[in-house]
Amino acid sequence: MLEMAVIYLAAAIVAVPIAKRLGLGSVLGYLIAGILIGPFVFELVGDQTDVMHFAEFGVVMMLFLVGLELQPSRLWKLRNSIVGLGGLQVLLTSSLFFIICYFVLSLRWETALAIGLMLALSSTAIVLQTLTEKGWIKQEAGQSAFSVLLFQDIAVIPILALLPLLAFNEITSLSSSHSNLIEHYPVYLQVAISIATIAIIILAGKYISAPLFRYIAETRLRELFTLFALFLVIVIAVIMQKIGLSPALGTFLAGVVLAESEFRHELEVDIEPFKGLLLGLFFITVGASIDFPLLIAQFNHVIVFVLGLIITKALVLYILAKLFKIKSKQKLLFTFALAQGGEFAFVLLSLTSSLQILTVEQTKITTLVVAISMLMAPLLLMVYEKVIDRENNIQQVFDEPEQIEPTKNVIIAGYGRFGQIVGRLLTAQGYHLSILDHSPSQIDLLRRFGNKVFYGDAARQDLLAASGANDAQLLVIAIDDADKVLEIATLAQKYYPHLKIAARAVDRRHAYQLMHIGITTFKRETFDSALNLGVEALTLLGNDSADARRAGEIFAQHDEESLIALAELWGDDHSYGIAVKQRIEDLKQVLSKDNAKQDKLNTCRENVYEETHKDTSFNNN
Repeated sequence: MLEMAVIYLAAAIVAVPIAKRLGLGSVLGYLIAGILIGPFVFELVGDQTDVMHFAEFGVVMMLFLVGLELQPSRLWKLRNSIVGLGGLQVLLTSSLFFIICYFVLSLRWETALAIGLMLALSSTAIVLQTLTEKGWIKQEAGQSAFSVLLFQDIAVIPILALLPLLAFNEITSLSSSHSNLIEHYPVYLQVAISIATIAIIILAGKYISAPLFRYIAETRLRELFTLFALFLVIVIAVIMQKIGLSPALGTFLAGVVLAESEFRHELEVDIEPFKGLLLGLFFITVGASIDFPLLIAQFNHVIVFVLGLIITKALVLYILAKLFKIKSKQKLLFTFALAQGGEFAFVLLSLTSSLQILTVEQTKITTLVVAISMLMAPLLLMVYEKVIDRENNIQQVFDEPEQIEPTKNVIIAGYGRFGQIVGRLLTAQGYHLSILDHSPSQIDLLRRFGNKVFYGDAARQDLLAASGANDAQLLVIAIDDADKVLEIATLAQKYYPHLKIAARAVDRRHAYQLMHIGITTFKRETFDSALNLGVEALTLLGNDSADARRAGEIFAQHDEESLIALAELWGDDHSYGIAVKQRIEDLKQVLSKDNAKQDKLNTCRENVYEETHKDTSFNNN
């Protein structure tokens, strides 16, 4: 086992840095490493089946981490693309492959349907890893691709239930090899148990996990927290597997539930290294499993099948991208990202082989086609990056911590239009700034004008510390990404509790989120400018300038009070809606009373003026 570990690690250490330097990405580096050490090139490792089953746990961990990044409210916003876009992709793609296999290749309808279903799935591991690595995961195409992949992971469950119905082998003879504890129950009872299990995982994550994490955290043993994090992920995966559901789906749901936990960042930090190692091992096993003797013997057929797989999926994906109005080049990114087979196909192929739905030769060729298409996936995304998205292809690495100039006054995270106004004011008052920005193009522009700005992500503790967070007085978070603002603020509160924080709020919802984590000094980015324009509008409509300014001040004061009063109700749509209507009515009454008061004052002033004018006239006479 140690010798095998040395081989896998050495292959990754050699191949991945070279691939990164050549601009190929880490995923392609791992795949190439697997090809080189595989049984068909240097023959350093043998059959990869057992290793791949172990390495697939990296996919489970990855989906747990993805869930941690998705709060339930964000997941709910994706519901249309998950069900609509994801559902149509699986339905249309599997139907097209069924037609091709049945009518063109003349396969049995059971075989054609099984192949169509498994080829409709894409590689969650390769796609999410590559999109995250390239910084595309939060773009429109990245979010749409994630929605489709999530639906595909859910779709594996009914596909696994359907395949035995297509079997040519006796299903009873296979039951002893299954680890599904509820397969002998009636279908309705299996569904009820599955739903109950998912509900228990969600409730436990919401109400039981927090006290357990606090208890573990109080021990102040970092390794114990890591052990508990791993234990949590593995237990959920085992439970889901034992009832015949996708372990990845279970851990994803657990991650979503824990996304609002105060321990979210610790979980990410603890799980990330294990996820990275296992995913790397998984990619290596995919590369090593490519059957080169079969590829050489059936070269023409395999190449045609691989091109057919990629082109067919790309066609469906592009049509869906246009149907769902994904913007311009994002359509191509979405198409290229998902136009390959997926790792779940290997799981399904194992089952279809044992059920004799596919022959041994068909299983080998399908496995080879899926593996090669997965090898092509990073290349397709590289083509998109180098050819189609050239103007955004600015490769740059963050400044090293030792290159960043620390400050004892103010750190500014984000130096766009918003941050520059704050920075210029503070600089004019004599404060020394340490400025971080994560946009390469913005950094280049600012440095051309002589600004000392460092390229870095303030959500990284090492870069924040290098900026002087241990000694600084204030952190100004001026980034326009709401989630990133929250991430930086949470990190700063945890590791630098003495550091005062002033934040940019993207909108009212973001302001509530900042208040919930204890940030009280913030400004909504459009509120003041919109309010000033409203005051000018009142003046243009014929109102006295002093009255217009006073109306603006009353509105601002009332809105600030409403923000504080409504923060506790945010999330309860019914109560929040009633409270908002009441606050609007209160504002109307306040403004109405002020107008009446001003009318009385104006009347009094006119009366005084008239009396004074009369006395002056009498004296003159």
